[in-house]
Amino acid sequence: MANGQWFPQDWPERIRALADGTLTPVVPKRAATVMLLKDTAAGPVVHMLRRRASMAFAGGAYAYPGGGVDPRDDDHQIRWAGPPRAWWAKRLGVDEAEAQAIVCAAVRETYEEAGVLLAGPTPETVVGDTTGADWEADREALVARDLSFAEFLERRGLVLRSDLLGAWTRWITPEFESRRYDTWFFVAALPAGQRTRNASTEADRTVWIRPADAALSYDKGELLMMPPTIATLRQLTEHDSAAAALTAAPARDLTPVLARARLDADEIVLSWPGHDEFTKHIPTGGATA
Repeated sequence: MANGQWFPQDWPERIRALADGTLTPVVPKRAATVMLLKDTAAGPVVHMLRRRASMAFAGGAYAYPGGGVDPRDDDHQIRWAGPPRAWWAKRLGVDEAEAQAIVCAAVRETYEEAGVLLAGPTPETVVGDTTGADWEADREALVARDLSFAEFLERRGLVLRSDLLGAWTRWITPEFESRRYDTWFFVAALPAGQRTRNASTEADRTVWIRPADAALSYDKGELLMMPPTIATLRQLTEHDSAAAALTAAPARDLTPVLARARLDADEIVLSWPGHDEFTKHIPTGGATA
């Protein structure tokens, strides 16, 4: 039975073009995504959304809240709780300004797409309620990029709670893709008093699901996912609580995972280092196996 691995139809053609030098790789954009967890009697569950089938990138696939970094958040000084920017810079493998912008993107996208805000009026608190017309107006301004996240925090008098995030892994979209992202994956626990909702215009469904159940549905071909999504779900199954996942995060390797494609006789071999389950053998005629 085929699994739910998302595989664009134009990949074989683009891989061949990259191999023969007629395709110039697109520079990846910085991005962040958050695996939001909460504990239940049956174990931790993760918040996932299904991208609308009409989306040009990964339409119909299940993913986590996430999106691109806003460069306006690089150097705007904001109120910050948790490990200092220098610590995050070392952890993420970037400079301090980039580290701030990446962490801001993770917190902003969780708010934009799930209605959950990892920020509070003090370094020890989080906001308890983000509903209401005034909050929604600010959220929509963030989505439209009329307002930067740093400006939003400043306007609201909020402290960004970087201590509520754990950097989990880093994946870079393959060089042959037309849309490329350098994405840092984070893990976080749903703050007490807050609730998720489908606030994203890019998603037609959201679910709370046990990582093991989501992985099983992928294996059955019932849920469509990109390699980073199913890979991180399998990693989350090792932890029996949201706190355990957060505790494990600082020790995780953030070496970027980047797919490789090579010509081998009459086929193209597509592989992700360290993730053998995603290897694809593509005959030069274009069919996949």
